[in-house]
Amino acid sequence: MARTPRETEEPTPLPFELLRDFGNRVAEAYGLVFTLPDDLREIYLKFGIDLARGNGDGTWRLPVPARFVIDRAGIIRAVDADPDYTRRSEPARTVEILEGLHATPSAKERS
Repeated sequence: MARTPRETEEPTPLPFELLRDFGNRVAEAYGLVFTLPDDLREIYLKFGIDLARGNGDGTWRLPVPARFVIDRAGIIRAVDADPDYTRRSEPARTVEILEGLHATPSAKERS
């Protein structure tokens, strides 16, 4: 699998978990995967981007950009998903949601 610079850098510890969705299995379960049409495949290849190789499974599939905030009880507290990758919510909004969760103890922590 081809690695991007972001993937080869030493990871910085985070106070929360991140999901790396190899094979787009989780995105597919949420209905957030699409297959690139042939004309876009050609454009990607002209730029040296072999998505099928990079995916490691031979597919030309990409996830819809999405951000989920899931609390410790497994409840989805916020979702941001848009097929137009140029439209994304401000990270500050996600930080606000996370801070709100941090300030409110979960049912498990209250017991």
